[in-house]
Amino acid sequence: MCKELKDLKGLNRRLRSVAVFRNILKDDVIRALLDFLSEYEKSSSLTSLVDAYSTFVEKLYIETDSLSDYVLKLVTNDENVFIKRAANEKEIAPLLEESVRNELKVFEELAELSAESVAEAIGYEGFLPKWAVSDINIPEEYFSRVKNIRKFGYGIYSKYHMFYVKDEKPVPVKHPDPVTLDDLIGYSEERKLIVDNTRALLEGKPAANVLLFGDAGTGKSSTVKAVANRFRDEGLRIVEIRKEQLWEIPAVTDELNSVPLKFILFIDDLSFNKGDDNFSTLKAILEGSVSARSQNVVIYATSNRRHLIKETFSDRDGDDIHRNDTMQETISLSERFGLKVLFGKPDKKCYLEIVKALAEKEKIGIPEEELELRAERFALEKGGRSARGARQFIDKLISTGL
Repeated sequence: MCKELKDLKGLNRRLRSVAVFRNILKDDVIRALLDFLSEYEKSSSLTSLVDAYSTFVEKLYIETDSLSDYVLKLVTNDENVFIKRAANEKEIAPLLEESVRNELKVFEELAELSAESVAEAIGYEGFLPKWAVSDINIPEEYFSRVKNIRKFGYGIYSKYHMFYVKDEKPVPVKHPDPVTLDDLIGYSEERKLIVDNTRALLEGKPAANVLLFGDAGTGKSSTVKAVANRFRDEGLRIVEIRKEQLWEIPAVTDELNSVPLKFILFIDDLSFNKGDDNFSTLKAILEGSVSARSQNVVIYATSNRRHLIKETFSDRDGDDIHRNDTMQETISLSERFGLKVLFGKPDKKCYLEIVKALAEKEKIGIPEEELELRAERFALEKGGRSARGARQFIDKLISTGL
C-alpha cells in the first residue's frame, strides 16, 4: 500500500508537470482525475476520496468505459506546438522532442492506471465503479500518427470530419449526416466523376472545383456528403459555407492551408440575384486570387441552376450588345468550375429502377408490377419523378406498413 501511495502521488505531480500536452489537463475527465489525485495527496478523508473517485468515473463513463482508449484519443488528437511543427515539416528542437517523449511516458502510465490499484491505495473495501484498461503503447501510437499526419490530422480535424463556418472559423458538426455512396441509387456515372476528382485531390494531383447542377431532389448534396464520409479515413474533411458567408472564404482557407489534410469547401443550393455582391466574390475566388494558393482545398457547389444567376425577362431587353453582355455574365461564373456534373430529372425507367433498388434494400415484398404502379401514382401526386421522391415513396410504404 505504501508503494501505491507513492506512485499515485508521483503520477499527480508528473501529470501537472506536462507542458507540450498541457491542454489535455483541461479535459473534464482528466480534471476530475487530477482532483481525485490532489485529494489523495492531501490525505483527505475516505469519504472525500470516494466522492472524488466516483466523480471522475462518472465523467469517464459519459465518454467510454476504457481509460486507456480515452487517454490515447486525447493524446493523438491534441493540437500542440510539436504536432504543428511536424505537420509543416519544420525543424524540431531536441529539447522539445525530449519533452514530448517524456510526457508520452506519463500518459502511458496514466493509461495503465487500474481501478483495482486505486481502490487498494485508498483502502476502501466496498464496491467502487471500475473502468477498463488495455495494453497500449502510447509513444508508439503517437509517433505512428505523426508519421501519417496527412491522413489523420490533429486537433479538431482529427476528431471530426464535417464542419460549418462561424465567425470565419470551421466549427465541428458533432452529429454529421451518415449517408454513404452505397445508400445512393442511380446517377452512378455522375458520382464517379466526383469520386475520381476527389481521389485526385487526395493523391496530390490537380483537382477541379466542381459544380453539381440539375433538378431538385436528385441527390446532389447527398453525393457531396457521401464522398466526404467515404474518404474521411484517407485525410478528407468537408467545410460547409453558406452563400452569404462567401466573403469569409479567404480567412477560412488561410487556416486550412496550415492543416496537413485535404478539404472540400461545400456551398449548397447556390444561386444569385443580379447585382449580388457575393457573385463577384466567388468569381474572384474561382479565378484563383485565393484558391490558387490553396493546394489542399477545392470548392464543391450544388445548384438547381446551370448559370447560377436568376434571370428575368427584363434582363433580355435592350440592344444586342447589352443582351450579349448580360448572357455572358450569367454563364461566366459556372464556366469557372473546372468540372460541371449534371444531375438531370430521372426518366420513368431510371425512376423505377431507383424505386425497385430501394425496395429490395428495405426488403419490401410488393410484386414488381404493383410497386411500379404505386410508385408512378406517388410521382404524379408529387408533381414529378425524382430520386428524392423515390426515397419518400419507399419511406411511406414502410411507415404505413406497406
